[in-house]
Amino acid sequence: MPEPEQIRAAVRCYLDTVATGTAAEIAELYAENATLEDPVGAPGHTGRAAIEKFYSSLESSRRSTELLSLRVSGDHAAFAFRVITETGDRTITVEPIDVMSFDADARITSMRAFWSADDISFG
Repeated sequence: MPEPEQIRAAVRCYLDTVATGTAAEIAELYAENATLEDPVGAPGHTGRAAIEKFYSSLESSRRSTELLSLRVSGDHAAFAFRVITETGDRTITVEPIDVMSFDADARITSMRAFWSADDISFG
């Protein structure tokens, strides 16, 4: 099991990579057979290739992220954050709560994002 500080660092790296990285770089943070459910209740994605495809929609936008709170318990983390996406003349802000599990190398093995349309604001 990874140490709590390794998980905290992995979460920070994830948020930094979501803000500035490519879909491939984000997917590399996941274990090979990881699962992703974003938002919870939507069809899931399994495996790094499917996860990379999921994140590919971000590549055409400018993004920033801000960690709002983080809790680590065992090999899991729950964290609230803000992500601002700018596409052309539109700004979209979402504040999800993600719950992740990690393997011994602090790679993400599962991610579930809790948010709904009520949590999105447009600017």
